[in-house]
Amino acid sequence: MTQRPLPHPLVAAIPIVALIGLLVIVIILFGSDSLTGGSQTALVFGFAVCVAISMVFYKVPWQTFEKQMAKTMSGIFVTLMILLAVGMLAGSWMVSGVVPTLIYYGIQILSPRFFLVCACLICSLVSLLSGSSWTTIATIGVALLAVGQALGINTAWTAGAIISGAYFGDKMSPLSDTTILASSATGVDIFVHIRYMMYTTVPALLLSLIIFTIAGLGHGNEGTLHIEQYTQGLSSTFNISLWTLLVPIATGVLIARKVPSLIVLFASAVLAGIFALILQPHILTQIAADPSLGKAAALTRGLAISFYGSTSVDMGFAALNELVSTRGMAGMLNTIWLIICAMCFGAAMVASGMIESITRVIIRWVRSRFTLVGSTVFTGFLLNLTTGDQFISIVLGADMFREVYKQEGYELRLLSRTTEDAVTVTSVLVPWNTCGMTQATVLGVPTLTYLPYCFFNLLCPLMTLLIAALGWKIKKPCGPTCTVPPSPTKEGV
Repeated sequence: MTQRPLPHPLVAAIPIVALIGLLVIVIILFGSDSLTGGSQTALVFGFAVCVAISMVFYKVPWQTFEKQMAKTMSGIFVTLMILLAVGMLAGSWMVSGVVPTLIYYGIQILSPRFFLVCACLICSLVSLLSGSSWTTIATIGVALLAVGQALGINTAWTAGAIISGAYFGDKMSPLSDTTILASSATGVDIFVHIRYMMYTTVPALLLSLIIFTIAGLGHGNEGTLHIEQYTQGLSSTFNISLWTLLVPIATGVLIARKVPSLIVLFASAVLAGIFALILQPHILTQIAADPSLGKAAALTRGLAISFYGSTSVDMGFAALNELVSTRGMAGMLNTIWLIICAMCFGAAMVASGMIESITRVIIRWVRSRFTLVGSTVFTGFLLNLTTGDQFISIVLGADMFREVYKQEGYELRLLSRTTEDAVTVTSVLVPWNTCGMTQATVLGVPTLTYLPYCFFNLLCPLMTLLIAALGWKIKKPCGPTCTVPPSPTKEGV
């Protein structure tokens, strides 16, 4: 990687330790708002520490950092465009009635005796469609928690079912920022990444559903008040129609035909926009919020806002208003900002040789497929404990292990899957992590109280270790010079 002598591993750890310290301060000061600028600032200062040590003590010229940053940023350009397309898609799917229709029908499957398993499934569906575990938990999750309390079900169990479902969708949705980040940080196409995660994620979810089904037996009380509020609010505001399901079906067809990710997301957003014009013109007019405009102009303005900006629809129910609100492409800017800062920090660590120095230490005790995956899982969870943020943990973990996987001849989709299994789902189990703090506050259940019941989040890392031990669907197609799979930005899915 570099012709200069590598920094000592302890020296290479200094920027990471500095970054961790800064992130702790940021989390203390800003809490769940740390992603609005605090974490990005910490990454910039971590970048500065790395550059300063390298230039002063190891005489690494500034041009080396510039070249690496340019190389890194060029590699994530399509990823940033995908994020904007995701924002566009999220807004159009909501406004067109796709998500409201699915919520309307999905929420009615609740059964008193199978409340926990239904809660998990509903949160899985909502999160899969929205791509956000935070929004799912803060809206439908809060309502389900209240229903569970009315049924006399322990709140820790209910919170565990809600979080398990929400993080399944967050992990598997192409709209999820963590899914996009994990795939892009490892150079794996997002849909290749999602399909490969199914081997660990689906069994973990099925086992969780079995546990919730068994635990929920014996509860026979009715508690339909909150469900009725949701269904009435949705049906009285949106034109609930099964025709809207043509949008996700068409999207699924495009994915199955291996159309490049950016094209799939953009085409799906445009199709949803067409359905919004046909089925939800009153919603678009409300979003336009300009009575002086003619009908055509109001519809065009409302549709444009749903693509790029924040939208809200008054449904007379605060939690439901929050559920159907969207942020469009503008809502992705904090994530894009974070990715840019994280990639600059990672580029500096690569250009300085510090990542290589740390990686060589790790390689020394990697003796098999299992120890490689196990060390990735351990490091990912450790980063969640130390950095307090899943986004940074994903980027750092990918940077640390990318070359190791290549040298050992394993496909990078194994790294992307293991990173998500180790980082995304465990972030909510750490009390001082932004995810853990947020969900504990939103649900009113302490992190350590709901932790034992988040079966999906606990099973995913164990499942990835089990499959690594068995070697199921794990290929080693080439030797130390392995560079597969090819960049998704050039060859598509």
